[in-house]
Amino acid sequence: MTEQLSVSNPKEVPKLKAALQEKYDKEPKKVEKDLTSETAKLPIPTGWRLLILPFKHKQKTKGGILITDNVLERAQVASTCGLVLSVGPHAYGDKERYPEGPWCKKGDWVIFARYAGSRIKIDGGEVRLLNDDEVLATVNDPEEIFHEM
Repeated sequence: MTEQLSVSNPKEVPKLKAALQEKYDKEPKKVEKDLTSETAKLPIPTGWRLLILPFKHKQKTKGGILITDNVLERAQVASTCGLVLSVGPHAYGDKERYPEGPWCKKGDWVIFARYAGSRIKIDGGEVRLLNDDEVLATVNDPEEIFHEM
């Protein structure tokens, strides 16, 4: 599959999660075999790391004007947003550093610094591995923060 790994409409994520969960519940053995395709390509975070799928801005405005990658990059000058795909086994485990518990969990939208973490290219898209302390904030909907141009 050559489809880029990115999430452009965060409101669709709960629907996609529900559909996938329903598929997993109905056919657990078949799904385990299917994991070798797309999800097997994703790295599994170790230690205190998080696997993040960066939020991708829409390529068109409401009026139909195409937005170049250059303009989109300039819109994300200081920080970017992403979906937490998985959390390493030791992330947020240090009770002295995180006395109130984890800052985020799988399925949360988080904001992190533009150059934070390691970028990994997969099928034309990108995922990032970040340390647990590189998360700056959590948000409900990235479209509310990163307004359309």
